[in-house]
Amino acid sequence: MEGCDVTSGPIAVLGAGGFIGNRVVEMLHLDGAPVIPIVRQPSSLVLPGRFDLPARIANAFDENALTEAFAGCDTAVIAIAGDPRTLVGSVTPVYRAADSAGVRRLVHLSTASVHGQAPLTGTDETTPLSDRQQIPYNNAKVRAERQLLRCGESGSVETVLLRPGIVYGPRSNWTGGLADEMLAGAASLVEGGRGICNGIYVDNVVHAIRLALTAPGVDRQAYLIGDAETITWRDLYGPIAAGLGIDLDLLPTTSASAVSRRVPMVDRVRGSAAFRLVPAPVRAGMKAAYRTHRDARQKVPSGSAVPTVTLEKALLHTCAYKLPWSKARQDLGYQPLVSFADGCRRSVAWLDFAGYPVHGGSAA
Repeated sequence: MEGCDVTSGPIAVLGAGGFIGNRVVEMLHLDGAPVIPIVRQPSSLVLPGRFDLPARIANAFDENALTEAFAGCDTAVIAIAGDPRTLVGSVTPVYRAADSAGVRRLVHLSTASVHGQAPLTGTDETTPLSDRQQIPYNNAKVRAERQLLRCGESGSVETVLLRPGIVYGPRSNWTGGLADEMLAGAASLVEGGRGICNGIYVDNVVHAIRLALTAPGVDRQAYLIGDAETITWRDLYGPIAAGLGIDLDLLPTTSASAVSRRVPMVDRVRGSAAFRLVPAPVRAGMKAAYRTHRDARQKVPSGSAVPTVTLEKALLHTCAYKLPWSKARQDLGYQPLVSFADGCRRSVAWLDFAGYPVHGGSAA
C-alpha cells in the first residue's frame, strides 16, 4: 500500500476470521508485512489460513491466551465483531494482554455509528458521544471506546480508534446481504434512498488501518474514515441491482414517517449493524443455491408487500450529512485508494465469483 512504512515487528490481527479482519490479513501479507492472524477457534482460519501464516488461537475474553497470542508483536489490529457484551467486555482483557506482551500500539476498529445512523450536520471527532442512543450497537461501540481510553490511562500501549461508516465490498453483508434481499424480493428503500450513505470500500479501511499502525503522535486519537465521493443509498443499491438484472425502480419505497420509532427485539438483532458485521463466508453450497437462477432476469414480484423497515435502516436512509475524514487526512495521510465506482465493480465481480446470478457475468 502506498505511503505506508513497515512496522518494526509482526502485526497481530485479532478477529482475523471476520470480514474486515480477514481482508487486513490479506492486504498486509500481500504487501510484505509480517502478519499473525488471531482467531477464537480453528474453524475461523478457513480464509486467513490459506496463506500459511503463523496463526494463533485465543478467545477475546481470555487474557492469558491473548498475552501468548500477542507475544512478539509490535502492533495489533482489533477487529472483533459480536454482540454488545462481546464488544465491551473484550476491551479490558485485550488491552491488558497487549500491555503484558509488550505491544506498542493497538488500532481499534470502532464505527462511525458512535455518532448515530443519521449524524447532525457538523458532526466530527470532537462531537460528544452518547451511550443512550436508540440502537444498542451504537451504545456498545461508544462504551468500548471509552473503556479502551480508560485502560490506556494506566497502561503503556498506545491506542488509535478508527470510525469507518458503511463498509462494503467482497464478503461484506452490505454487498452479499443486499443481493440476498434483492433476490428474495425483500429489499426496499426509505424515501427513495436519497439519503447520504457514509460508505467506505473495505480496502480503504485497511489502508487507513495500515497508516494508523505507523503514524507518529496519534495516541488516544479517534478518526472518521470514508470514501472520497458523496453517495446516496440509491447509489449503493444501484450497481448490485444492475448486476443481478433487477430494476431498481421496482424496489418498494417507504416513507420515513411511517416507520415505527420503537425497536423490537427481533429487529435489534436481525437489523443491527453488529449483525451485519458478522462475516458471511463463501459457502460451498452458495453456487448450487443460485445456479438455477443464473440465466433468469430477476424482478421484484408484483404486488409484493413492502418489507419491514427497521429504525436503524430508516435513520441510515434519511441521513443528510457526509461525515468528514479531514482529520485522518491531516494526521494519518489518509486518502482513499479505491474509488466508489471501482469498489462497486469489484463488489459485483465478487458476487459473480460467489455464485450469485450476476446478469451476463462479471464485467471485471
